[in-house]
Amino acid sequence: MPGGRTPGADVRPRAHPDVLHAVQPGDGGVARVVTDLVRGQLAAGLRVAVACPPGTELAAAVRAEGADAYDWRAGRDPGPRLVRETRDLSRLVRTVRPALVHAHSAKAGLCARLALRGRVPTVYQPHAWSFEAVEGTTAALALRWERWAARWSAAVLCVSDAERRTGETAGVRARWSVVHNGVDTTRFAPPEPGDDLPAVPVRGGPEGPPAAGAGEAPSGPLVVCVGRLCRQKGQDVLLDAWASVLARVPGARLVLVGDGPEAERLRAAAPPSVRFTGAVADPAPWYRAADVVVLPSRWEGMALAPLEAMASGRPVVVTDVDGARESLPPGHVEPCLVPPEDPTALAAALGRLLGRPELRHSLGREAREHVLSRFDVRRTGAAVAELYREMAGVRCTEHREPIAQ
Repeated sequence: MPGGRTPGADVRPRAHPDVLHAVQPGDGGVARVVTDLVRGQLAAGLRVAVACPPGTELAAAVRAEGADAYDWRAGRDPGPRLVRETRDLSRLVRTVRPALVHAHSAKAGLCARLALRGRVPTVYQPHAWSFEAVEGTTAALALRWERWAARWSAAVLCVSDAERRTGETAGVRARWSVVHNGVDTTRFAPPEPGDDLPAVPVRGGPEGPPAAGAGEAPSGPLVVCVGRLCRQKGQDVLLDAWASVLARVPGARLVLVGDGPEAERLRAAAPPSVRFTGAVADPAPWYRAADVVVLPSRWEGMALAPLEAMASGRPVVVTDVDGARESLPPGHVEPCLVPPEDPTALAAALGRLLGRPELRHSLGREAREHVLSRFDVRRTGAAVAELYREMAGVRCTEHREPIAQ
């Protein structure tokens, strides 16, 4: 059966796929990017399969789309299981026999390129560089690997020109391709009258009611941060800035949407007025409920959450990491872009937007128009399909140009 197959089992795909997506992690922005690619590739007539950790949101999503899904039990980090994870992926590729392998993020890129070593055309998509995520000896080893493994990549696919420049500056020599992330501009859209938007209590556990005595939620402007609760996304910097934001806009509210390894530490550091939702199946209602969406990342390739927020007609405040400048509309850099790890600048930018409703509304309208014209997921899919054709002769049975907006 297509869902839940394990490497080495009696795997009989309906037909050898044109592309096998090898993916770790199976959640968050990477999962949304891969799901959108799979949906578009299936609609264009490609045969698509996905190897990813079982029980993840990606595994469920690609099965729902109708793609073959295979269990690949890989963890996020390199470790003692690396040999087994690489062997399992190699066995799966030999059995499924795709025309091309598209490896997403550092761990899948590590295992896929070790397993295949160029014997099957392999597109590697970092989704932010591994050597930026670590420090010291680990960073040096990650960079050395990226330089070495580029020889086994038919193409290194970056999601921004800045991500490509980071790789080049670090000494990675590759056949580069840049395809900006895209979002589903129908799913992520401004709110309509009568939309059921999430309530924001002052206190409460994940998706829970306010704690006893907490009272009703204040009616001030709402700041939303969507992202995995981890060092990369910089929610700790946001919490450091929040007291200064409240000093400027006393009624402001903050919601952190997501879960992750830093959840417990962030909750302990947060004031009672900050809401944590935990993991959510769909962040779209939170974008529509927000007055401003913020993502204070320490590093990125091109973050998906700001694009989703802008598609929803919301202004964003983001840090000046890879992909941020490319994602913002002209004229939004000055009010919306701040240095990473700078809570003072972050608080000033949020306070300025929260105190000026008319500016928020105009920036939100411009943001929506910008995403419609440049970051529609159909454009992303068409560009990736063209890369597959160049790398392995993989062709769609239908070629669909994105509808002009």
